[in-house]
Amino acid sequence: MEKFTSPSLPYWRLSAFYFCFFALLGALHPYWSLYLYSKGFTVSDIGILLAMPMATKIIAPNIWGWLSDFTGKRLGVIRVGAFLSCIFFLGIFFDQKFWSIALVMIGYSFFWNAILPQHEVITLSYLEKSPEIYSRIRLWGSIGFIISVLGGGLWFDFNDIETLPIVGLLLLIGIFIASIFLPKPFLHKSDVRNSKAFIFFATRPIVIVFLLVGLLVQLSHGVYYSFFSIYLESYGYNRGEIGAIWSIGVIAEVFIFLLMYRILIYFGVRKIILLCLILGVIRWLIIGYHIENLVLLVIAQIFHAFTFGAFHAACIECVRRLFDRNYQGKAQALYSSCCYGAGGAIGSYTGGFAWEVAPIFAFNYSAISSLAAFFLALFWLKDEKLSINNRM
Repeated sequence: MEKFTSPSLPYWRLSAFYFCFFALLGALHPYWSLYLYSKGFTVSDIGILLAMPMATKIIAPNIWGWLSDFTGKRLGVIRVGAFLSCIFFLGIFFDQKFWSIALVMIGYSFFWNAILPQHEVITLSYLEKSPEIYSRIRLWGSIGFIISVLGGGLWFDFNDIETLPIVGLLLLIGIFIASIFLPKPFLHKSDVRNSKAFIFFATRPIVIVFLLVGLLVQLSHGVYYSFFSIYLESYGYNRGEIGAIWSIGVIAEVFIFLLMYRILIYFGVRKIILLCLILGVIRWLIIGYHIENLVLLVIAQIFHAFTFGAFHAACIECVRRLFDRNYQGKAQALYSSCCYGAGGAIGSYTGGFAWEVAPIFAFNYSAISSLAAFFLALFWLKDEKLSINNRM
């Protein structure tokens, strides 16, 4: 553990931010749809509302990524984004109508979505010689998610789901406090005149294929994040059980993050991505067809270690390898906006319509999306920079 806590690596300060950031997701992902459902919104309305924070991720990370690279004030962007997300989220306490909630979600997420890609850049700037250690830091985000989702399940079993906005605001404040203690990055101010060079990197065929694969994967997860809790509740699971089922996936994710720094070295990112994609197909089919079978459901949730955890770590490493170090801010923002933004928004929005046909059809839709990503990666995600032991 010494190499992870050396004076040159601010391990705990970097980890604390991930912990707080993903603790918020642990509160919102499983329970926000239930909160909206309790307000009388239809599944289609919920799909639209949950797509909005993901849609802002298409634009916001690129704006803030450009600003961070141009000014070199990456920490300032993170802190301002964290503070303003708290301010805009306060609007949820004033009105509960559809468009009022929509404006709140658009407003707070525009700033909230700005901060994680820049924190990823700061983290990677400290890991230049050992990028595989990234997963050891990122796992604290998963731990924050687990604590939040389990605590939320117990809390909402005995307290009204209408207390969720208070929980969300407190966690947003925690993210802002964590941002105050973040270390300065080992980065230099980028020359804006080199934007044409970034466009060159971003439009190469290998990068386009990589982004399409990521988009399809997050499309499949958009359905899961938006409707999995509603699906569970419709089969009689209580909120404590829902929290526990969500946490199984993230606990498995923690274990994979502990191993990822070695797995990346021995297997390389491409093989990891292919495995994650085929497991994604299996996972969505199990959830769709066997939601009432607890044993199979647990297995499907364990696959989250791969469909999200290992896949995310491999993609972060892909971004690092495929883009020059001077464009890491823009590159992380591009990855976030195309995959988590566009992919998640499309999945949530269209998943709502698929759900209206039949819940099982929504998860078939996820499986088809993952299968398309697998064949895309199998035939076209090929580059020497993604080979074993390539650290650039």
